[in-house]
Amino acid sequence: MTSTIKLGDLSVNRLGFGAMRVCGPDIWGPPRDRRAARRVLCRAYELGCNFFDTADSYGPHVDEELIAEALHPYPRDLVIGTKGGIVRPNRHAWDPDGRPEHLRRALDGSLKRLKLDRIDLYQLHTPDPRVPFEDSVGVLAELQRAGKIRHIGISNVDVTQLETARRIAAVVSVQNEYNIDNRGSEDVLKACERLGIAFLPWYPMGAGSVLRSSRVKEISGRVKATPAQIAIAWLLAKSPVMLPIPGTSSIQHLEENVAATGIRLP
Repeated sequence: MTSTIKLGDLSVNRLGFGAMRVCGPDIWGPPRDRRAARRVLCRAYELGCNFFDTADSYGPHVDEELIAEALHPYPRDLVIGTKGGIVRPNRHAWDPDGRPEHLRRALDGSLKRLKLDRIDLYQLHTPDPRVPFEDSVGVLAELQRAGKIRHIGISNVDVTQLETARRIAAVVSVQNEYNIDNRGSEDVLKACERLGIAFLPWYPMGAGSVLRSSRVKEISGRVKATPAQIAIAWLLAKSPVMLPIPGTSSIQHLEENVAATGIRLP
C-alpha cells in the first residue's frame, strides 16, 4: 500500500482493518479459535493495515482484548480507533447509550483492555436519541482535554450532527454505512471532502449484497478480480477521504481484500 490518509496529525494507509469479525458469532463472545483470531490481526498489520477499527461493544469487550493480546506492545505506526456509546445487553441488542457518565466509563474500560494511556481515535458510536447530542460530544472533548483521547471521531451521523460536533470539538473522522448499493450518506461524504475529514465506510460489502450485484459481478469479470475486491477498489476510487475498513476472520479473505488496493477500475 502506498496511498495514505490523515487522521488529524496521524498518517495511515488507506485500507484499514475492521476488527469486529474476529469475535464470536453475532459479534458476541470470544472466537471459536482465539489463536486463529490473533493470527488474523497480526497478518492484517503485516499486510500494511496500520489502522484498526474496533469498539467496546464488539464481543462486548472481546475485540479490544484480542487486539492487545495479538499486538501489544504496539508497533509505532499502528493507529487504533475504538468506539463507545452502544451497549449489548444480549447478543441481538445494540442499544445506544450516549450519557456522559457511560462514555467516561466506556473510555476507561477501552484504555484498560487495549493497554493504552490514550486512545488515538475515539469515536462516538452513534447518537443517543435520549441524550442531547451536544452532551455526548462534549464529554469526549472533555476527555480529550484530560489527555485520554488524541483525536475524536463520530459515527452514524447526518450533516447537521457533523456541524454540531465540529462546534464542540475538532472532528477528524466520520464513520457511516456506505457502499456501492447504499449511498445514503453521500451528503456526509461530500461534507467530509470539503472539510478534509476522513470518511470510514462501514459495511463496505453491504453485508454481502454488493457481492451479489450483477453489475459488480460483470466488472469483476472484466478486470479479473473478485466482487469483494471491486467493492473495495470502488470505494478507494470514489473519494480521496475514503478509508475503507473491511473486516474478516479469514486470512485468505484478508489477503484478497488487501490486494484490492492494487486494482484500477476502468
